[in-house]
Amino acid sequence: MVFTPVTHVLFDMDGLILDTEKLYTVAFQNIVSRYGNEFTFEMKLKLMGTQAHEAAQMLITALDLPMTVDEFITETKEQFQILFPDTGLMPGAKRLIEHFHKQNIPIGLATSSSEEGYHLKVDKHHTDLFSLFPHKTFGSSDPEVKRGKPYPDIFLVAAAKFLDSPKPEQCLVFEDAINGVKAARAAGMQVVMVPDPRMDRSLTKEATLVIDSLENFQPQLFGLPPFE
Repeated sequence: MVFTPVTHVLFDMDGLILDTEKLYTVAFQNIVSRYGNEFTFEMKLKLMGTQAHEAAQMLITALDLPMTVDEFITETKEQFQILFPDTGLMPGAKRLIEHFHKQNIPIGLATSSSEEGYHLKVDKHHTDLFSLFPHKTFGSSDPEVKRGKPYPDIFLVAAAKFLDSPKPEQCLVFEDAINGVKAARAAGMQVVMVPDPRMDRSLTKEATLVIDSLENFQPQLFGLPPFE
């Protein structure tokens, strides 16, 4: 398979760099279980990559929860304060980010997380790694990101932060979520997907490349410097 060479790289964060998706599941389940509901994997797939208020509204509507969006978000923040500080890294993430940094490949972070949530997940253990990203876009708190994934806003905003303003086709996106893949494709970018192993592979067809782990990524496929 032949791919188009790229010059810039954008990374999602949750479930791709950080092993946080299982923590979101725990947090949401802790809330909805009080009303006799279950936060299923199918629901999770629909919410992944969306902005915080969008996810809250979708879940409240789907489960008919007697809560407002603000109330739901407040409760999730209380859960996150407990769960997020000791978040671990996903396999291959550190090696790949450090490789691009060493090779002077422009990289940016494009996460649907809020800036507050980012610091909860990163500040205790991962500040050195994330300091390698000169540009960070937080979808749930950046006013320029009008719509969450699957809309392309976050990736277009993130790409615009690079000093040389690359064209969309010059950017490669790394994602784990269906909504993230759709957003990257809508932005005109190629996207490497690392899906949850439970995901039906028929749902990954829009991705340019699907791999089981970032450990398996070969940069040279997209014209980027290979690992030494």
